Amino acid sequence: MYQYNSNSWNSQQQQQSILERPPQRTFLENGLGRNIDGESSTNERKAPSSNRDPGKQSGKKRYHRHTNEQIMEMECFFKECPHPDDRQRRELSRELGLDMLQVKFWFQNKRTQVKSQHERHENNLLKAENDKLREENTRYKEALSHASCPNCGGLSGEMSFDEQQLRAENMRLREEIEKMSAMIPRFAVKPGSLYHNMSSQNQMIPPRSLDQGVGNYGAQTVMIGEMFGSNDEPLGALPIASDFEKDIVMEIGSVAMKEFTNLAEAGNPLWLPGNCGCEILNQDEYLRSFPKGIGPTPLDVKIEASRHSAVVIMDYNKLVEIFMDVNQWANMFCGIISRAAIHQVLEVGQTEIFDGACQVMSAEFQVPSPLVPVRDDYFVRFCKRKNLESWTIVDFSMDQLRPGSFTKSRRRPSGCLITELPNGYSKIVWIEHIELEDNEVHDLYKSYVNSGLAFGAKRWVASLDRQCERLASSMASNIPHKSIGVLTNSGGRRCMMRLAERMMLSFCTAVGASTANAWTLLTEAGEDVRVMTRKSVDDPGRPSGIVLSASTSFWLPIPSRTVFDFLRSENSRNQWDILSNGGQVEELAHIANGHDSGNCVSLLRVNTPNFGQSNMTMLQETCTDATGSFVVYAPVDLISMNAVLRGGNPDCVALLPSGFAVLPDGPEPMNNGGSIGEVGSGGCLLTVAFQILVDSVPTSKLSATSVTTVSSLIKCIVERIQAVVCNGGT
Repeated sequence: MYQYNSNSWNSQQQQQSILERPPQRTFLENGLGRNIDGESSTNERKAPSSNRDPGKQSGKKRYHRHTNEQIMEMECFFKECPHPDDRQRRELSRELGLDMLQVKFWFQNKRTQVKSQHERHENNLLKAENDKLREENTRYKEALSHASCPNCGGLSGEMSFDEQQLRAENMRLREEIEKMSAMIPRFAVKPGSLYHNMSSQNQMIPPRSLDQGVGNYGAQTVMIGEMFGSNDEPLGALPIASDFEKDIVMEIGSVAMKEFTNLAEAGNPLWLPGNCGCEILNQDEYLRSFPKGIGPTPLDVKIEASRHSAVVIMDYNKLVEIFMDVNQWANMFCGIISRAAIHQVLEVGQTEIFDGACQVMSAEFQVPSPLVPVRDDYFVRFCKRKNLESWTIVDFSMDQLRPGSFTKSRRRPSGCLITELPNGYSKIVWIEHIELEDNEVHDLYKSYVNSGLAFGAKRWVASLDRQCERLASSMASNIPHKSIGVLTNSGGRRCMMRLAERMMLSFCTAVGASTANAWTLLTEAGEDVRVMTRKSVDDPGRPSGIVLSASTSFWLPIPSRTVFDFLRSENSRNQWDILSNGGQVEELAHIANGHDSGNCVSLLRVNTPNFGQSNMTMLQETCTDATGSFVVYAPVDLISMNAVLRGGNPDCVALLPSGFAVLPDGPEPMNNGGSIGEVGSGGCLLTVAFQILVDSVPTSKLSATSVTTVSSLIKCIVERIQAVVCNGGT
């Protein structure tokens, strides 16, 4: 708080005189006599007149010099809000000891100054571009003047095809420069206003985690996922700042939509059979069919392009709604998406049906293992109704307009074509077309990633199909369930499934290599175990205190389905689960989630052999598809679980999920035998993740003993699984 500066005014009379006479503004020259807000600078300084009263001339005008502290305070406020209202100006004048008019004129002058700087910068860029074009024109003229006919040696009056192409490209660039020069004065952005608007949005829409359910579609910037590390900055780059850039994005979207539609409907030779059960794009045929597309392909990049289709049990309108809502989209594909955000909504479209909707997004895509780096993308999602029965949703990367936002992966036109079918079903045609720099993937996962099972179209479609079955099961009332007297009503069944969904979301977010997960590598006795910590305070969904997470991945020479069935069975649980302490596991309730028997939610009770030790209750969900399987479980408090089974709120049940991610090590074997990581080896990749509350006081420091204990527990689990599975114990 700044004190009133009495030295700025000689007396109360002088203060009143200054307030009554016209204000003295100091505007930067802009050639128009107006500031950026359009206000006329009518109070320009006039030349002194000899006819004025000498008595009046004796009193010199006094100018108030702002102190450094006052300028710094107003500079900071300008970054947040370059257009303060009357209330804000009044508050600033009171804090800084300035008059309201002085504050007002300072902000006007500052806006004018910033605008001039912005225009000078744009002019310099345009001048540099024009100089470059002028140099190119000069080179073309010189090359043409020295061109000779190959037959007679004389000057040739005809241009080669390459020269014609260069001239046409040069003319196009010149027209684009002229268009930008003409539109800059109309769409010049006031610096600072974008920052202010984004800050206001963040205040109105706080970050939400997966556990807080789905959100509404609209202009929002939300983060999806649990934040374990300090890297909680939004993904991506600055949003679209002008109508001109928006027009460019919409034009690129139309081109991307057309390319995607042609790819979705094309057949051989554009698409060839792949070894992972999906179709692979023929790159040579693609370049012939789409010579330009949405931009050239950078050199030294790897291209992954696959297509897969399926029929899912969900209405197409609901599918469109899920894809256009960042929360529902991330929840639906929780095993693939670790974080996602909407940065800007360019077009809302027809609100109820999203026809023409366009939004700027970013996301991290992961494999459930810390050994596979995430792929982060900054892209635009464009939704268009193709006809009465089908929709097209296309994603394409934004690094053309934001060079600084280029990441290691770039999405060419990718997405899905949704077609309505009878009885609430929909047909999905999914295309994933990615350009990426070669990133380091652990040797264990190279075959899985290179085959397309990790990030290809088949994994997206398989995950969507499984989740649609789960949602259909949760809404159905005629699906039988197994229960030993604990699940007595449909309300309890739905609440139990909601609790299991939150447990699965929390596990998937925490097990991967997301930038939000600060893993630390521990190497002991030849085993690589990664650990990280999290402090939980005042969170009804998690126990309060310091939570330690540990994870490790390894290869097993056993098919993934065999390992999955062994881990999910309550009959074999005491062979690997240290927490069960050798007790027998009893299934109290069982809810099927799909056609596969491995997709279910169970409530388990561990009957411990020790007389003085109470039994433990665990919630478990298992799910499987062609690209991977999960076994996720968490101990639950008996009192809280009884309330959920009676239809109570499941969000208040504290969970610390642990479990397994079981992935094939590549496509199915073409012949018998194979080695680790080889396509067709027939083995599986198993990730074990374990969480434990090491201290109930959040402010406590983590001890080395706790880390050693958790590391020993997870290694003991791995050893038990290897001993049983590899020795034929399944």
